[in-house]
Amino acid sequence: MINIVLFQPEKPQNTGNIMRTCVAAGLILHIIGPITFSISAKDVKRVGLDYIDRLKMYYYDSYEEFKKQNPNAKMVYITRYGKTTYSRYDFSDKCTNYFIMFGKESTGIPYEILKEDLASCLRIPMVSDARSLNLSNCVALISYEALRQQGFENLATQEEIKGSDFIYK
Repeated sequence: MINIVLFQPEKPQNTGNIMRTCVAAGLILHIIGPITFSISAKDVKRVGLDYIDRLKMYYYDSYEEFKKQNPNAKMVYITRYGKTTYSRYDFSDKCTNYFIMFGKESTGIPYEILKEDLASCLRIPMVSDARSLNLSNCVALISYEALRQQGFENLATQEEIKGSDFIYK
């Protein structure tokens, strides 16, 4: 199972987009607070559309609470300080509960957390003078790489709503 972990997200629009991605991809979302906005706020709901009602989400007041509730989590940290690119990481074990953490938009994941397991710090390649990408884009990029490695299990690989031949009629 792929779990997305947001460490103190700051922008409701990003969080709403990530919620929508989690529902569409069958991922579980974990949010570590404190956060400065309401998860039920209109910005989050508007971006998340009607998908929000199907979201599997957990909220934690602190990182310590998250660790206590998920003691055996296989953590992966997405950070510009990682020495391994995300595409070289092996997410293929379908029996492993991967918890992929993304930091807050302004400062990322705190160094104290990253130092807990430097080997699990991954980076997204970018030009050398770029600091970061949009948080929701990063979540989608990494999530779908992990899902690809697992063969997109339980995801539709052809059009199901309008029918697989819809465009060919």
